[in-house]
Amino acid sequence: MTKPNIPPSRDELLRHLVATRISGPVATPREVNLRHYAELVKGNRRFWLGLELGDRWTQEDVLAVMVERAGVHPDPEHHFGQDTIDPLLTLAGLDRMAAVLRDAAARRLRVLLATGHPGGLLDVHRAVGRALRAAGAEILDIPRGLHTTEGDDETSGSVRQFGDVAVLERGATLWHTHAPQPMSAILDALDAAGRPRPELVVADHGWAGRAGQYGIPTVAFADCNDPALFLGEAEGSVTVTVPLDDHVVDARDYAPMTAYLLAAAGLPAEG
Repeated sequence: MTKPNIPPSRDELLRHLVATRISGPVATPREVNLRHYAELVKGNRRFWLGLELGDRWTQEDVLAVMVERAGVHPDPEHHFGQDTIDPLLTLAGLDRMAAVLRDAAARRLRVLLATGHPGGLLDVHRAVGRALRAAGAEILDIPRGLHTTEGDDETSGSVRQFGDVAVLERGATLWHTHAPQPMSAILDALDAAGRPRPELVVADHGWAGRAGQYGIPTVAFADCNDPALFLGEAEGSVTVTVPLDDHVVDARDYAPMTAYLLAAAGLPAEG
């Protein structure tokens, strides 16, 4: 594999994605995926990731979208064991995301980056933010002193910015969250201050879903057990959703993928 900051070729990246289980046979069990799809269909808003999906999706429909857009196992009778993400779909998603990032840099758009998966994807978002800033885009500074107070472990905490990336913090710890409330807190605070909203959001989990629901162009990373963002892309509320395992064992394994993404977008990468 090439050095992390040197863009790999497409073939090199495909091999790396499978070798690190970012895609290919992934760690997320099939039974977990199907359980999450069922909860979404039942109306469990935790699995809507900030989107308003209503009652228009059946579990069969959700599985069909996940087969098409993430490459999960197509057999509806496959209930347990291994599931997959198609690395070719990961690569295709990265190419689509790169086109959006290239346009954002060319037009010097106002961009907000956010992650609910700081243990996995924080460095990916930070690298994208640095590259966009270097290329002339504006990285949005979020208002200070933001909090979510609903009390749920995934929801309550301080909404802060760490290395240009918005995160949820609780007890001096960056928090893994699927919740959309932190993104709502940012957008509502911008509105209250008379400041413009972002023109592009780069995010995951509920941060991405809520931004898309608010009508903001949004590109996102999503795992195969988080179907909402793929449904959002199918419906047009999310611009791009890249399928990948969003928390592999070693987060450094995302570095070649990030280098490929930035190179495909024509953005500068750190040496």
